[in-house]
Amino acid sequence: MTTDGHHDHHHDYGADIRSGHPEETPPAVLHRAIAASAIGNATEWFDYGIYAYGVTYISAALFPGEAAEATLFALATFAISFLVRPLGGFFWGPLGDRYGRKAVLGITIVMMAAATVGVGLIPSYDTIGFWAPLLLVILRMVQGFSTGGEYGGAAIFMAEYAPDKRRGFYGSFLEVGTLAGFCGGALLMLGFSLLLGDDTMQAWAWRLPFLLAGPLGFVGVYLRSRMAETPLFREVEEKHSEEPSAKVEFRHLLTRYRTPLLAMGGLVVALNVVNYTLLSYMPTYLERRLGLSTDASLMVPIAGMLFMMVLLPFAGALSDRVGRKPLWRVSLIGLLIGAIPLYMFIGTGMTSAVIGFVILGLLYVPQLATISATFPAFFPTPVRFAGFAVAYNVSTSLFGGTAPALNSWLIDETGNALMPAYVMMASCLVGLLALRYTEESAGKPLRAIGDPVPSHG
Repeated sequence: MTTDGHHDHHHDYGADIRSGHPEETPPAVLHRAIAASAIGNATEWFDYGIYAYGVTYISAALFPGEAAEATLFALATFAISFLVRPLGGFFWGPLGDRYGRKAVLGITIVMMAAATVGVGLIPSYDTIGFWAPLLLVILRMVQGFSTGGEYGGAAIFMAEYAPDKRRGFYGSFLEVGTLAGFCGGALLMLGFSLLLGDDTMQAWAWRLPFLLAGPLGFVGVYLRSRMAETPLFREVEEKHSEEPSAKVEFRHLLTRYRTPLLAMGGLVVALNVVNYTLLSYMPTYLERRLGLSTDASLMVPIAGMLFMMVLLPFAGALSDRVGRKPLWRVSLIGLLIGAIPLYMFIGTGMTSAVIGFVILGLLYVPQLATISATFPAFFPTPVRFAGFAVAYNVSTSLFGGTAPALNSWLIDETGNALMPAYVMMASCLVGLLALRYTEESAGKPLRAIGDPVPSHG
């Protein structure tokens, strides 16, 4: 790239990076970077897991009114954290491009873990009345706000560390982290309720899983504090001593990068509607359709997710060989064709529910495995964090967090239990359209992704 002469103050990993070859990031450093990225995601999804699987206890403790009303309130509160995410994206994205990935990831994980612990400490409605739901809403907003920076930041951190030829493989571990967090949270809630019984859970034990987010957050902060800034970000820093302000970069983002923003947003619609329909809504569907017990209907997605976790690294590695787009195409077309028959099959009994869910999960894995390899490649380094955060979070809050509520409403309105499958199909069509405007990035160096407009530098 440039001569090493004046780079000597960057002594982090020796000459490998100075000579401009992040390929040679030492394996130990790479593995630490992956652990540091994944643990934040695990913490975030751990929270979603315990919240989704403990919503009846939370609503009984913190909301007034009948059980049904209270649960509706608690689900609305779940949606609130999604509405705040774009604000988080607009706030953290430019900061991550200005001050570095590491700084933002250090702050977001602290906010995330602190808010989750806070939920476990809210006194009950009987004790403090109206303040209980209000505090919950505020803490959910803090979580949503921090998530706006956390998710994109972790994917970028990982993508900018990984060698170009293996970005898909290494990136897939970010999603192993999300599923591990979600499963961990869900299993913890289930475990406590089986162990301690319903009355103890209602009384105080629902708080325990929330308090455990504290130690998880500490581990994440520790891992992240020991990481150096990503090689690519440091490279950009060295070249631009007179960097344009974050505001200018951000304005460029919305004018010059409209196509990548929309294309990525479209892929995120498919990704998220499938995700929330598959993972969050499935237990409700199984209870309503099959009349399964709550615990049984929760076990189906957990079994499916554990199976998906095993497959993710294989799908990631495959994307390094054949490309990201072919995997997305197979996934979207497979779900488009398979959604209705598989939902019908799932509705026929417990065994078929497990098999059907596993097949849906299998079809979804190629999308999930390649998120952190595909999405950071939409934008060049100086606007990567902002671009990712804005496209991802706006699309997620509009189409992801609303999916469970939309599915319930459509089923009530139409009386057709297959509505979630139709919604999933529609989102896959959006994804296929967006895929046409997506450039293949497998194996290409992230640093080579330049300005779509010739730069004035």
